[in-house]
Amino acid sequence: MNGIIGRIYDNPVIAALKSEEELEDALNSNVNVIFVLHADIFNINRLVSSIKAAGKCVLIHIDFLEGLGRDSKALDYIVETVKPDGIISTRSAHIKHAKDRGIFTIQRFFIVDSMSYDTAVKSIHSVRPDMIEILPGVMPSVVKRITAQIPMPLIAGGLIDNKEDIISVLSAGAIGVSVGKKELWGL
Repeated sequence: MNGIIGRIYDNPVIAALKSEEELEDALNSNVNVIFVLHADIFNINRLVSSIKAAGKCVLIHIDFLEGLGRDSKALDYIVETVKPDGIISTRSAHIKHAKDRGIFTIQRFFIVDSMSYDTAVKSIHSVRPDMIEILPGVMPSVVKRITAQIPMPLIAGGLIDNKEDIISVLSAGAIGVSVGKKELWGL
């Protein structure tokens, strides 16, 4: 588990792969970690294999994986057959099940108001994912506040538009930033 966290510390920019067409750009970039945000049962094995062959860590956002159910058997299939380095999900049940299976977990939270913030903090303490991601990522004051309340590392993502956004979020306490803009993968 420390391998993924260590690789994010080494390069805090994480490529958020939104389509298979972006794969070569991600593989040729300086990033150490790639999040597969959209895939399906026909391309997920190829994507994960290609990313691992390039020496990069790969995490699958299982909530967006098309063609598989949203139950524990689908997650078991991903862990045993596809073999990513970890999974990302907004669903506590998926995070709990993945942790029971021994795979690295990132739980994603959308922080839109004080109620979603409070719910996220309670869930984090209850579920205890290996790492959390908050969205939108362009909220340095929220990053600073939430990192003071949780025991695990935090990454931020969503609406990251430039180098200054990355620097401000990292300065606020995030260890990494997931970025969908290919132009930022080379930072």
